[in-house]
Amino acid sequence: MMFSNIYVTTANLEEARRISYQLLQERLCACVNIHPIMSIYQWKGDIQEEEEYALNIKTTTTLVQKVTEKLLELHSYETPCIVSYNIDYGSKEYLQWISDETI
Repeated sequence: MMFSNIYVTTANLEEARRISYQLLQERLCACVNIHPIMSIYQWKGDIQEEEEYALNIKTTTTLVQKVTEKLLELHSYETPCIVSYNIDYGSKEYLQWISDETI
């Protein structure tokens, strides 16, 4: 079995928590870490600076598409940052836990 970490930015802590709980309740992931961040980016020709919250979502690679679809459904942004990274290595016990906690 393969595992992935999905990185997503959100507008505020409320949205980050709402998305996290929904993903966990649907067993689409085993864990979500929420981090406050400062983002500076280009948007429609202007440089923007915003406080955001980043999510690191631990899941199986087979669920990445379902998680992405759910994120697009729940997210407030017009073009949310949703990127997935394969987990090349993890402790056997941790990866088993991810597998056990997801559908």
